[in-house]
Amino acid sequence: MPEKSKLLKYKSRLNPQADIYVTQTFYFFATCPKGVEDMLVHECEQLGLSDIKQQVAGVAFEGIIEEAYKLCLWSRLASRVLLRLSSFPANDYDALYQGVKQLEWLTHFSVNNSFAIDCFTAHETMTNSHFATLRVKDAVVDYFMEKESNRPDVVRDNPDIRINVYIGKTETLVYLDLSGGPLHQRGYRQDAGQAPLKENLAAAILLRCKWPQLASQGLPLCDPMCGSGTLLIEAAYIAVNIAPGLLRKHYGFLAWKQHDALCWNRLLDEAKCIAQDKSSLPVILGADNSKKVLEIARDNIEAAGLTDYITLYHQDVSVPMPNLPETPGLLVTNPPYGERLGQVEQLKNIYYQIGKTLKENYSGWDAAVFTSSPELAKFIGLRSHHKNSLYNGPLKCILHQYHIRARDLSRQFEPRDTKLADEAGRTRPDHRQAPAANVDLKKYDLSLSNENTEMFENRLKKNFKHLRKWANKNDISCYRVYDADIPEYSLAIDIYEDWVHVQEYEAPKTIDSTKAFHRLNAAIPVIASVLDIDPNHVVLKTRKIQSGTEQYKKQDDKKHSLIVREHNLKFIVNLYDYLDTGLFLDHRIARQLIYKYAKGRSFLNLFAYTGTATVYAAAGGARSTTTVDMSNTYLDWAEDNLKLNKFTSGSHHFIQADCTQWLWDAKREGLSYQLIFLDPPTFSNSKRMTQTFDVTRDHVELINLTMHLLDDEGMLIFSCNAKRFKLDTAGLSDYFIQDISAMTVSEDFKKKPKHKCWCISKQKIDAVKL
Repeated sequence: MPEKSKLLKYKSRLNPQADIYVTQTFYFFATCPKGVEDMLVHECEQLGLSDIKQQVAGVAFEGIIEEAYKLCLWSRLASRVLLRLSSFPANDYDALYQGVKQLEWLTHFSVNNSFAIDCFTAHETMTNSHFATLRVKDAVVDYFMEKESNRPDVVRDNPDIRINVYIGKTETLVYLDLSGGPLHQRGYRQDAGQAPLKENLAAAILLRCKWPQLASQGLPLCDPMCGSGTLLIEAAYIAVNIAPGLLRKHYGFLAWKQHDALCWNRLLDEAKCIAQDKSSLPVILGADNSKKVLEIARDNIEAAGLTDYITLYHQDVSVPMPNLPETPGLLVTNPPYGERLGQVEQLKNIYYQIGKTLKENYSGWDAAVFTSSPELAKFIGLRSHHKNSLYNGPLKCILHQYHIRARDLSRQFEPRDTKLADEAGRTRPDHRQAPAANVDLKKYDLSLSNENTEMFENRLKKNFKHLRKWANKNDISCYRVYDADIPEYSLAIDIYEDWVHVQEYEAPKTIDSTKAFHRLNAAIPVIASVLDIDPNHVVLKTRKIQSGTEQYKKQDDKKHSLIVREHNLKFIVNLYDYLDTGLFLDHRIARQLIYKYAKGRSFLNLFAYTGTATVYAAAGGARSTTTVDMSNTYLDWAEDNLKLNKFTSGSHHFIQADCTQWLWDAKREGLSYQLIFLDPPTFSNSKRMTQTFDVTRDHVELINLTMHLLDDEGMLIFSCNAKRFKLDTAGLSDYFIQDISAMTVSEDFKKKPKHKCWCISKQKIDAVKL
């Protein structure tokens, strides 16, 4: 263990007259989030530490053990405090083993203690951190077996001793983790909610905003999107100087043989004495639009001992905080970043509302918004006077700081959003959408209404009046009522019984995305009003062209499904989480055709999605059904749809497979079906497939393969949603082909048909007469 014979003297904080002498000095390294290093240096200096050196994601320092204890107890910014035990060169795993084994581990812990190892490597050849961890574990265990003929247990969670090993290019460093668990785990968090902000990062945000100085002046703080309350609690702890480590039950040094319990207990007593009376706290307010999340925040605040000092409200970010003091203070918040696929589009309105509320209600306040999305920050509509880079894990984020002056109240919302994107139509699964959100009409600025909005409203009223009569007459409860009829309002609006599913097509290159945002802002309340729908039942998504493997990814995780009816059958739909809802409305008539032809026949559904065509076949009396899709999620969904309609016999089969590969296998096995529905994607490059699929390029081969499985008297219904698709009839000249596109387009899709459809058979069949 590196140490120096250096005599240090320090004063007891409880008894300044008592001099205590300690001769042992250690080398320490305190880790922290990237972007926080300079503040951690300042924090160390305030705690009286010396020989501090700032490094990437941490600081190194020399000192006595009490100074490390102080940092564990008082640091609001550090993630871990590590005590260096040894350093040695190691060019391979054997050298690593020998270097670790030669340490005198019995001076640190015994066979009765449990231990764990965290190993990190930046070595050119020792790149396998898992194997390196095993070698370090072997070295420690072998040391104890040789010395004690016994060994300590390895425990992954909450070990007595945690060993940290860093394998550098030229040097390996072995540390004892004095903190045990990460120091951001203060001990007050009962539950985290979704995407919680780590406590030390929350403290860093507050320190960057100069909250200690503001709090000392008695100025208020509020967080309008407080989530589980982390910023609020950390702000209170900072304001009254509560040591962030006081509530922690476990530290890594408590089981360390060289632990100085008297010193540690004295530091705890001092910390309790130093904390100010909580009654001196300034006003601290929080709000969130989720009752569930607010309950989590209340539990955390109670555990932190702050129930009587932090006030929470259930409200949206667009609503000003109630009971704001007359004296301006600090508004700080950490809104969603939009890291999920396409989520940025959905969140623009939230950031717009943050800026709008600030300008209208927080004159004279300082404000700070922490986000990883520069694009979303533009929609706040304010110019930040300072930006700080901080890392939330591996994610680079920016803390945007604003001062809301009186002139900001009249500023217009003019974010410089110059991002351009291709126009997107409907080609499943070749689109993606932002995670959906319920619509709150209070969020939308009706003052943006104009002549175009009135045109949109009139067109929607006209469509709805006509299509509602048609739907009621034909026992249809789910139908499209608007599809970008007016170019300025590029929306697809579908009714699902008492819900409305709104898909905003991403603005084309010819339309500025900011203007498109304003139009959506004006359209949403119109939709809810004209369709007479509860605003909480309006679900908004944004669709955009997709690339790579993103097309199969889940978009959200609300797990909110509905059961809807179509021609006396029931189907599960999910308006939130997936690329589409689970029920393709444009295939309604094609499904009816399957129903009419299925009786007594074997039915095959390829690229089956949620199996709605299979349900129709079963309802029509199919002798058996086989449903094939590459997604287990969709196959489970299909099976649930059949069970919902009480089709549970053993004659219904579900196969998870790449359909093209499965067709080759089925051909070799000589399988045969009398009715086949083939509805492939426009394009797919899933990693589960051996090669990409392009319907324009590959449809002839796909259809020929499928026809090998079709009975001589059977019928294949082939559907395609690709724009400008043309069936290569010359490549399919051996079959009878009938274009049934027109007869499969229902009333709600007549203006803009979404698919083309053909009946293909080995013998002539007149599909029109079916």
